[in-house]
Amino acid sequence: MTEIKGISVDEWKKKICEEAERLRPQLIQLSHSIHDEPEIGFQEFKSSAKICDFLEKQGFETERGYCDLPTSFKAVKKGTGKGPVVAFLAEYDALRGVGHGCGHNVIATCASGAFASLAKIFVEMGIAGEVRIIGTPAEEGGAGKAIMLERGGFDGVDFALMIHPTCGGESRNYINRNGRASGSLTISFTGQSAHSSAPATGINALIAAISVFNQIDMMRPTFDPQDNINGIVTNGGAAANIIPASAGCAFCLRADTMKRIEVLIDLIKTCVANAERLTGAKGQVAWDDISAERYPSRPMCQAFKDNMHELGIEMTWPDPKKQYGSSDIGNVSIKIPAIHDYLSITDEEIPPLWMPFDKAAAEPTADEICIKGAQGLAMTGLDLLLDESLRQAAAEYHEK
Repeated sequence: MTEIKGISVDEWKKKICEEAERLRPQLIQLSHSIHDEPEIGFQEFKSSAKICDFLEKQGFETERGYCDLPTSFKAVKKGTGKGPVVAFLAEYDALRGVGHGCGHNVIATCASGAFASLAKIFVEMGIAGEVRIIGTPAEEGGAGKAIMLERGGFDGVDFALMIHPTCGGESRNYINRNGRASGSLTISFTGQSAHSSAPATGINALIAAISVFNQIDMMRPTFDPQDNINGIVTNGGAAANIIPASAGCAFCLRADTMKRIEVLIDLIKTCVANAERLTGAKGQVAWDDISAERYPSRPMCQAFKDNMHELGIEMTWPDPKKQYGSSDIGNVSIKIPAIHDYLSITDEEIPPLWMPFDKAAAEPTADEICIKGAQGLAMTGLDLLLDESLRQAAAEYHEK
């Protein structure tokens, strides 16, 4: 399909880019507004409302509280008939104590701009299909997308697209980057309080928690290369002269696959059982939904790479052997073809999830990526709507 209504696809893409450019002031304001009022997972009431307000001002209807999650939302624009369904995914949760040190304000803005610009031009083109934006809360430790998948939030979606900001300049504009599975686990121990002058009359819950840490450290040499268990003590008692009757700890787990995360959870449960036998304290273990390993769609990544090239940004294929982070986009990528590509917002080498990255996420380079990222995503969305061979390649790659 080289022309639609007598206009080439390249010219339609140019119209998409012009629409995103027209929205620049509102998009930058949206990004900065989300950035300036950071909210942690499942508490993003202001952030999700700001995105919905922006979409509604552009003439789109929004469904707030999507999937029975108060801070989730969805907006849909239908074409002339049944066809491919393309969804842009927005994240907007912040990190506790760090703010937007992962740049989710940029993610939300890119998705919003991509949806708004493609939806408008898509209607002008008069073609079949559907464009959606889905607001996905609590990526940082809450596995919001996993919950939404279980509740049917991605039913009917054929292709899912999003970008993530990174740092380090053009060499870090990654496509097709993988990600490990991850999970969060908490343990609470209950013992018996006693004065430190007579410790034998108590049951020390903190010692039980420390035992879990020690056991994990003893077993690290047996871990697989991609295994990672990091933990903190969340409750260690109130006074040094009192044997703690309660103690708590939390762990972040990473591994190659969801199945391996389940193995690590079982390992920690064994450590808790051992600590119970050693100390007499009783332990309770709880864990969140697991964020799956990531399977990006290579054909879709290539299409995004080609479109970013037209926008003057070169993308790079990453080293597949490196250790990378995790995200609940992995759960989506198992169900449907998806991309989660990376655009650098600063030339500085800033460690992720750190305060300087929060600062960079609202600076001019990040503002420009909000626009370029929206344009690249929207252009790739149009490719998926129009190009049957691309859709088939993505579907076959995903099935494989």
